[in-house]
Amino acid sequence: MRRLVQARGARIGLFIVVLAVGAALVAPFAAPYPPEQQNIDILLSGPSAAHPLGVDDLGRDVLSRVLFGARVSLAVGVIAVGISLVIGLPIGLVSGYLGGVADNVLMRIMDGLLAFPALVLALGISAVLGPSLENAMIAIGVVGVPTFARLVRGGALAVRNLEYMLAARAIGVSQVRILVRHVLPNVISPVIVQASLAVGTAILTEATLSFLGLGVQPPTPSWGSMVDAGKGYLDIAPWFALAPGAAIFVTVLGFNFLGDALRDALDPRLR
Repeated sequence: MRRLVQARGARIGLFIVVLAVGAALVAPFAAPYPPEQQNIDILLSGPSAAHPLGVDDLGRDVLSRVLFGARVSLAVGVIAVGISLVIGLPIGLVSGYLGGVADNVLMRIMDGLLAFPALVLALGISAVLGPSLENAMIAIGVVGVPTFARLVRGGALAVRNLEYMLAARAIGVSQVRILVRHVLPNVISPVIVQASLAVGTAILTEATLSFLGLGVQPPTPSWGSMVDAGKGYLDIAPWFALAPGAAIFVTVLGFNFLGDALRDALDPRLR
């Protein structure tokens, strides 16, 4: 933790991430209005004391919807990355440690997924499964599997023939125990860094899917869908789209800063 706090950009990243998580946690108590509450008398009104970020085209408070949108974006980021880890981590461990046919089959499947641009693959999966928050999480999680699988495989290849690995096999340690106790600890540091960066990417991908109508569905507040709804009013009500857009930008920037700081703190070669 000391090295993390001292790393370049760590304080900025931690501050932004803590702020975003705090906003998501306190949204039900801090939001001045329910996110779906409409007031047709003040449609597209500008920022004021009653509505610090203005209101949207249906008379809903933009600040309240941005706060509740943080809950959706962070949930998607964490759960989607969790899906990628749960699938990609064992694939990478088995592929890198065993090698041979298993490595060729698993990596060719990963190459097939990587052949598609990440956003196009996420769009295709979301379109097949149907537009919803849960399906967006699944789509983003599947897209991230090859990245973690190849990252873990590279680390497993680097350590599988080292002396202590050969000694473990020589005294009869089981394959599963070797993977869990010896291989995994040696590859987990870059995985943690990649996971922090992947959360920001997942948030951005979810916003894109919602912007295109394949993510979170109305009336649930989502930063991407808010930008989509506000893009037609940029000339008369710019706050409608700029507020959620700024939230996306700052949150993704914070996770990127945090990922860089984790890399500096966890990589002994950089020290």
